[in-house]
Amino acid sequence: MEMQLYNTLTRKKEVFKPIEEGKVRMYVCGPTVYNYIHIGNARPMIVFDTVRRFFEYKGYEVNYVSNFTDVDDKIIKKANEEGVSAKEISERYIQAVLEDMQGLNIKPATKNPKATEEIDEMLSMISNLIEKGYAYEKNGTVYFRTRSFKEYGKLSKKNIDDLEAGHRTIQVVGEDEKEDPLDFVLWKPKKDGEPFWESPWGNGRPGWHIECSVMSKKYLGEQIDIHAGGEDLIFPHHENEIAQSEAANGKEFAHYWMHNGFLNINNEKMSKSKGNFFTVRDIGKQYAYDVLRFFMLSGAHYRMPLNFSQDLMEAAKSGLERIKVAVERLDDIAQKKNNATITEAEKQVETELKALQDKFDASMADDFNTADAISAVFEMVKLVNVGIRETSDYTLVEDAKKRIVLLMDVLGISVEPVKEMLDTEIEQLIEERQLARKNKDFQRADEIRDILLDKGIVLKDTREGVKWTRA
Repeated sequence: MEMQLYNTLTRKKEVFKPIEEGKVRMYVCGPTVYNYIHIGNARPMIVFDTVRRFFEYKGYEVNYVSNFTDVDDKIIKKANEEGVSAKEISERYIQAVLEDMQGLNIKPATKNPKATEEIDEMLSMISNLIEKGYAYEKNGTVYFRTRSFKEYGKLSKKNIDDLEAGHRTIQVVGEDEKEDPLDFVLWKPKKDGEPFWESPWGNGRPGWHIECSVMSKKYLGEQIDIHAGGEDLIFPHHENEIAQSEAANGKEFAHYWMHNGFLNINNEKMSKSKGNFFTVRDIGKQYAYDVLRFFMLSGAHYRMPLNFSQDLMEAAKSGLERIKVAVERLDDIAQKKNNATITEAEKQVETELKALQDKFDASMADDFNTADAISAVFEMVKLVNVGIRETSDYTLVEDAKKRIVLLMDVLGISVEPVKEMLDTEIEQLIEERQLARKNKDFQRADEIRDILLDKGIVLKDTREGVKWTRA
């Protein structure tokens, strides 16, 4: 089956052809870590994790790199407000992002590079751009000569002369230093109280755009298959990445560019000033994380704007519950191990299940249409609810269950029934945890608490000892 994806660079759907047979090199721009991620940040994480999962389901080996921007004006501002180091802020929120991603069932990236750990490679690429005449230094700042890259604007479809006309009305600090108002920063000199690194042009720190170019090259090579992110990154971030990377490496940077649409709240743009700004953790207090993920994938095609509302989340919650209930019913029937003759009607169920899996695959292969793929899963649920009975042969029941579980797993959502723990198992794990704490093995103690929490068991340490309840 051919896979087609919409390429922002060409503004059309194209058949996916990897650089290397059976392998996908994929770079997704990650968050700037100065706060908890909001639900707008979660959309590209969920969308492109699902893209990755579908490639893997189809047998591709995916090298998936997503960075953390851990040096930035917003991080420095937050650090100064709290009177701590920028590193302390970035490390705190990297940990928070990783926890939220785990909750959203985002697969760990092959590599999560941090900008601050790749400074040497950035210095090397900037020096290369200066040597080739694409960049120049002025009073400790290094600028990229935008006009020297003849194809500038090819991703965003912006005309360079129109961009310059727009710039004439904007006064930017240091503008008079630039050879051209359109030139952008590769390296900036340090200011008091800011983190800095040594460079041939003086102490300072990298510009935002150079970071991704360098991290993509280091962990994926000079050419990659897919570069992805939110549509707000098309210009200037991704446009500037193309200019730097292709000027430095002398070859096409990414073959396919994928961008997800914006997330709106009750049909309005999300903003703190409007009071409609929600972190993933805010939503997590009201809904399970898998409901948020299901909503993101079922609500609209990834390239389209997605509207978030209480009503739509409730609809997603009940839709996901319908799938889970159907799988739980199949699991219960399969446990009985009925060895029955499969009827002609049940053979038809088998045939239709296979056809619906093909429909799911075709929807995903058509530019990752998760909404249509989910509708195929709902058709499966309807089919098994009507066509499979308590007396059905367990091999048919198991097959139906496995298909639904597999396809939902491609979407990153677990619908496998959680087996009820027996009280004796819980007590044994609590005893093991107490022993671990006594031996100061706090890591194991925390692991046991998490294991029990995953299975719906909440522990409470009291004066009388450890008490447990079912969540």
